[in-house]
Amino acid sequence: MAEAQAPVLMHKDGWDYIRISGSPKERGQQHGKLLASRICDCIQREGKMMRLQTGMDWDFFKEQAVKLWGERIRTYNYVEFYHEMIGIAEGVQSVLPDCGITWEDILTWNAFEELVDYWFPTQAQAVYQQLGGMPGAVTGKHFTVGSPDRCSAFIATGSYTKTGKIVAAHNSFVPFEMALAMNVIIDLTTDKGERLVMQAQPGFIHSMSDFYVTSHGLIITETTIGGFSAYNPDGMLECFRVRRAAQEADSLDQFCEIFWEDNTGGYANTWLVGDTKTNQIMQFEAGCKFYDKKILDDGYFVGFNAPQDARIRNFETSNSGYQDIRRHQGARQVRLPQLMEQYKGQLDQETAKKILADHYDVYLKRENPCSRTVCSHYERDAREYMSQPGRPVPFRPQGAVDGVVTTSEMAGQYQLAARFGSSCGEPFDAEAFFREHPQFSELSDLIDSRPSQPWAVFPA
Repeated sequence: MAEAQAPVLMHKDGWDYIRISGSPKERGQQHGKLLASRICDCIQREGKMMRLQTGMDWDFFKEQAVKLWGERIRTYNYVEFYHEMIGIAEGVQSVLPDCGITWEDILTWNAFEELVDYWFPTQAQAVYQQLGGMPGAVTGKHFTVGSPDRCSAFIATGSYTKTGKIVAAHNSFVPFEMALAMNVIIDLTTDKGERLVMQAQPGFIHSMSDFYVTSHGLIITETTIGGFSAYNPDGMLECFRVRRAAQEADSLDQFCEIFWEDNTGGYANTWLVGDTKTNQIMQFEAGCKFYDKKILDDGYFVGFNAPQDARIRNFETSNSGYQDIRRHQGARQVRLPQLMEQYKGQLDQETAKKILADHYDVYLKRENPCSRTVCSHYERDAREYMSQPGRPVPFRPQGAVDGVVTTSEMAGQYQLAARFGSSCGEPFDAEAFFREHPQFSELSDLIDSRPSQPWAVFPA
């Protein structure tokens, strides 16, 4: 049994770093106490976003989360996460008793991506029929299954890196109403001695961003599979499966085995995983029915939100943008390999940061910060070259809101370098944005300004 350390909260360069440890309930209580006000704020914000996105409120989704997974989370493989969520709720309640947070709220908050983007679209017609109002009303509305495609990533090893060891990097493209929750670094040690350092959000028991370094020597990141349309609710939430895989897996193969068990297809991703013990890297595309795994001793993998496995692309996704350089998936399918070759033999922490900040548009063949670039700027994009209307609308306040990098050497010390805000460092002025784009005014109470921030290393 590992000895628990004193909990720590540190604010640095736009990030909240917390160190927690102990039994599941103990580390949960520490987490809840350290970030109590932020957890309450996040859940209130998410409730508003759920309503705007689906027309249904937080309590509806909480009822569904408990019905679908409330019992399953208490099974042997996942029960410690149930106790950790209870601890988080208790920690919040001890600081802010009027907030009314329960473990069911923490479950819903961790599950929101899968609930809203995967489960709800498969049930929307039935939900509509059950709502009050005009009897016998029918709707032709179709909710698209699958998370919006958002994030860039790469992992490289061997002749592509300066040391011959692993370099990995990731940035998140998200709607700006989600951005202010994504600035938490959790340094967690279990009572068994397992340790994870991950980018996360207040109240999360997983990353979702996703970026992990682990005590078993793994570096883990991913990009979402866009256009994904398959789902099987008879399994376990992705957030718990990946947390278990990150915490327990000591090899690339074991990561896949643990993650794939109880798969739902929810939050389907192309996982990029490196093993610092061997300096091998893996691309693991995990769909619903199908997965594909590739392992390299020398080379790279890139993530650009479209699946490379033909079965997943043809059976389980629709209009993924795979070859369309007018779209961000096709554009980054071209640009990221160009950057891997440009920096071959030079990849390290600093060149990885440059790649995440890249603004070259392969469609227009010039520097042009927009939706298609590695450092994504939808908020500056008129979208005049859209091939699919509404993906997303012009000037949507969305884009790269962070950057995270690590190497084999850094991961050996549980370190990652992180920048909060645009990967390039460009600030976002919310007041000026809404003045220029009043069509998004309903989001104004959910989106705040983000100043330019430097890169920081965690743990310090």
